[in-house]
Amino acid sequence: MFDLERDFDKKVHFIGIGGISMSALAEILLEYGYKVSGSDRAKSHLTDKLQAMGAKIFIGHDAKNIEDADIVVYTAAVKDDNPELMEARSRKLIIYDRAEFLGQIMKRYKKGVAIAGTHGKTTTTSLVSLMLLRANLDPTLMIGGEVDILGGNVRVGKSPYFVTEACEYKESFLKFYPFIGVILNIDADHLDYYKDINHIKEAFLKFGKLIPKDGLVVGYAEDKNVIEIFKDLECNKLTYGINRGDFQAVEIRYDEKGCASFKVNLNDKLYGDFKLSIPGEHNVLNALATIACGHFLGIDVETIKNSLLEFKGTHRRFEKKGEKNGIVVIDDYAHHPAEIKATIKAAKNYPHKKIYCVFQPHTYTRTYTLFDEFSTAFLGVDKLILTDIYAAREKDTGLVNSKMLSDAVVKHGVDSIYIKDFDEIVNYLEGELKEGDLLITMGAGDVYKIGEMFLKK
Repeated sequence: MFDLERDFDKKVHFIGIGGISMSALAEILLEYGYKVSGSDRAKSHLTDKLQAMGAKIFIGHDAKNIEDADIVVYTAAVKDDNPELMEARSRKLIIYDRAEFLGQIMKRYKKGVAIAGTHGKTTTTSLVSLMLLRANLDPTLMIGGEVDILGGNVRVGKSPYFVTEACEYKESFLKFYPFIGVILNIDADHLDYYKDINHIKEAFLKFGKLIPKDGLVVGYAEDKNVIEIFKDLECNKLTYGINRGDFQAVEIRYDEKGCASFKVNLNDKLYGDFKLSIPGEHNVLNALATIACGHFLGIDVETIKNSLLEFKGTHRRFEKKGEKNGIVVIDDYAHHPAEIKATIKAAKNYPHKKIYCVFQPHTYTRTYTLFDEFSTAFLGVDKLILTDIYAAREKDTGLVNSKMLSDAVVKHGVDSIYIKDFDEIVNYLEGELKEGDLLITMGAGDVYKIGEMFLKK
């Protein structure tokens, strides 16, 4: 098995090196002095950064790219017919999928913190990361989005602390080695892999059981699926919520930008007063999960409080992209019905006359299996524009499309239209939006480009 501090003579090649997680793994190895190469379909600021750090980057996939590699790491998006993966197998090289390789790196750190859940992972990972930084714990960090405090999404420290997101897709988080595990929520998602919600709960239970008895699991007390699996875990446990939990947020108030101030009680005794610089009730919950982790690690309340206030957000999570003619443009990664509802709820507390939302569904499987939930998720939006489904790793099944979803949304009382072309959407918005309106681009694909195009036009 790979040993981060022993295998310096090994050259590591990443298939799909431009991905947010893969680039972070490559950056960690470069910081340790490894020889790194990688390939991707297109260059990006992430591949440019790695190249500047000394990685050999190939644009396009070719068997020749793996050259003298000893170890090959690939993402879940890479198919079996990828020429580099086929070459690595024919040469009997050491091969890891992304989650396995991350697990092997994480194994070196005795105080791994893994943030799991269907929604909120990136923001909570960022909050926990900043808290450990401000507590001078010198953590190694891997975040699923870019944050300004890091100038990217990765940091290499020298302490036993390692903070990472723990994605449940294909049970990849079961390859990790957490000392602290956070379970933010458990909802139906990734139904191209999981059979149903019970299958998903089984995976999260296995994740919880990875945590040693002297470790900690933190969970959302108002999610029945989370509490159900908590009964079978033998490690230390802390819960949080607004109406129940060990840590509870009370007296929540929102400022003019929708950012919350609140008191936190621990077992009904005042723990502290907190304020956030990111909007929405869902971020109050993310902050509570962070506070629980900090409390277990012995971080003083003042440090926790200051780090939560300092955090200004992650790129693509209710990120203000700009303003034009009095129209504010926000971009958000929300691509699951529960996330959409949370983002719209946050937007309602943000200054606006009307809320316009451009949504790009993400994957045919998710759109089809959660179709009814999507059709009711946009209540509160004044105008919804739906564009084509972002296929990601999938092919069009013909079972569902964005026009069908738009028609279903209309039946539930929300004004919605389907427009395929990005340029056409921008032209439509130019004629519709007025001073004081709020435009939100939403989805996990490339829908953010619409907001950027609108601002530039």
